[in-house]
Amino acid sequence: MDKIRIGILGYGNLGRGVELGILQNRDMELVGVFTRREPGALNLANKNSRAFHIKEAREMTDIIDVMILCGGSKSDLPVQGPEFAALFNTVDGFDTHAKIQDYYEKVNQAALKAKKTCVIATGWDPGLFSLSRLFAEAVLPNGKSYTFWGKGVSQGHSDAIRRIEGVEDARQYTIPIEEALERVRRGELPDFTPRQKHLRECYVVAKEGADLERIENEIKSMPYYFSDYDTIVHFISKEELEKNHSRLSHGGVVIHSGKTGLNNENTHVIEYSLKLDSNPDFTANVLLAYARAAYRLNKEGIYGAKTVFDIAPAYLSVKSGEELRRTLL
Repeated sequence: MDKIRIGILGYGNLGRGVELGILQNRDMELVGVFTRREPGALNLANKNSRAFHIKEAREMTDIIDVMILCGGSKSDLPVQGPEFAALFNTVDGFDTHAKIQDYYEKVNQAALKAKKTCVIATGWDPGLFSLSRLFAEAVLPNGKSYTFWGKGVSQGHSDAIRRIEGVEDARQYTIPIEEALERVRRGELPDFTPRQKHLRECYVVAKEGADLERIENEIKSMPYYFSDYDTIVHFISKEELEKNHSRLSHGGVVIHSGKTGLNNENTHVIEYSLKLDSNPDFTANVLLAYARAAYRLNKEGIYGAKTVFDIAPAYLSVKSGEELRRTLL
């Protein structure tokens, strides 16, 4: 079996998850981890992994089949997505929902020009939850979908807080409002504002001498992340963060309620849920499945930016079509 040669750009929690996930995929191998830091300073999880400076990536386009972009959506991916789409087949977890279309257009333009295949905005939401919403709405068009996240640590929101001047580290918990969740599970079809569905709770380690009031205001007023939600900010010590907030668990549910029948007399509720011990580990494994798809699509001459909506499920699996039909259909 020819192995898909993977590169990892960025080595935070997600990059580490991709590195470990490759070990569980028999058709993949890691070429290297690319970082803006000093490569020799990285403490790689696998002793056989190699680290390179990000500048070296341009010289390795012929030995990497898919580059997985593990940077943050706020600052890294808007630049790195189009840039690396001009060099590699890529997969990323861009998760700023309101900006996905703009990001898609920029990556698509670069990928088409370079004849590359780039899967954007995948993971579990956007990603698997997006598919669940699409399937449910297609099957029950007379209905409504609701998505609840948490309680759990959001990687993207935590990263956005860490980018604020004066912040050393942070964790952000997304917490569903139980009353809203139960109403939807009963088959009701309410209209919620973001504030009525979720609470955001932040635990922040500030650098010595930092302006805490300014940091709190910047968090609460951050568009696309916190401004539409009730947000609680706690300033704590680094020791407390490490002791009480080191776990990166997350999860959530997509619920779709729909009606059928001549007089809409039948109510149906579809629920898809995830409970994750490690948000980055799980997300990394979704990215790897879509790396397999990006590789196969590119071999077929299908170029440009793609989302989970554009890719048939069989492209994700290491199994052949015959195996899938025999074992899963």
